Amino acid sequence: MGKVQQILLARRPEGMPVPEDFQLAEAEMPVPGDGEFLVAMRVGSVDPAIRGFLDDRPSYIEPVALGAPINGMSLGEVVESNNADYPVGTLVRAFATWQDHYLLSSESWGLEKVHQRGGTELHHYMGALGPVGLTAWVGLFAVGEAKPGETVVVSAAAGATGSTVGQIAKARGCKVIGIVGSIEKMDVIRDLGFDAAIDYRATPDIAAEIAKVAPEGVDVYFDNVGGEMLEAILPSMRLHGRVAVCGMIGQYNDADHPYGVKTLWQLVVNRIKMQGFITYDYQHVLAQAQSELDEWVGQGKLRPLANVRDGFAALPQAFIDLMSGRTVGKTLVCI
Repeated sequence: MGKVQQILLARRPEGMPVPEDFQLAEAEMPVPGDGEFLVAMRVGSVDPAIRGFLDDRPSYIEPVALGAPINGMSLGEVVESNNADYPVGTLVRAFATWQDHYLLSSESWGLEKVHQRGGTELHHYMGALGPVGLTAWVGLFAVGEAKPGETVVVSAAAGATGSTVGQIAKARGCKVIGIVGSIEKMDVIRDLGFDAAIDYRATPDIAAEIAKVAPEGVDVYFDNVGGEMLEAILPSMRLHGRVAVCGMIGQYNDADHPYGVKTLWQLVVNRIKMQGFITYDYQHVLAQAQSELDEWVGQGKLRPLANVRDGFAALPQAFIDLMSGRTVGKTLVCI
């Protein structure tokens, strides 16, 4: 059967991940058992949430063990199958491991079949037409309950999820303000149709900048950052505003010293709903979400942003670059 390539956790990162935290290795090719199927990775997803899996602390999945393959979302092609529902040639995405071949079953978390449309590059089904788009849709509409005419603020707005949130909010008729970390990223989101862009590194008072472009206040905050960013934005929320907490990338590299948000009283003052979410807890809306994402791409209202690397061995450096804030759009590795 040959060998399978793996990216292992060589040591737990201290702060920002570095190449020495990872190890490229080989193992025996896995053999599918009853009901299982062997998948060849075609697109590996690089996500900020992976940073939380590398620490030895509780999360919504078990932490990665030292010497074990990194966990992450992957899109692949079935190359051997003992499951009639997933014959050879089927494209699937699921939460898997950083291996160029891996086993799945019908019970695998996040498992979905992928139906590639002609003219659409496969990697987009791990981005705006995949988990990224579904996460943006669920957080914005199922959790944040964004409605036409409302004002939406999104942090990390030039990233994978943030850039998608802004575009689909505009597609639904919302006013959108994006917060980014450079002048170049401001240009990116303006080009995507955001109504306003704020460079948090260049302004000492984010709330004042929001007030300039949204004096009426904020109805929905899509939070990818947490910490000081969340603290600054809560006072800008309107009565009965909603905060959809997708991630807290501002703390992933220093989870031992979480930032204490001092403005949580605003939740009471303005009766704000603040809720964290995991996309696949919302299975009942994913078909609608996928349909609308496909439609918006077809109409040109959603332009997928992708930062694509090539080759299985590129996964660790792609992840390091993502966590260092050096990327725009969805970071993906094509195999």
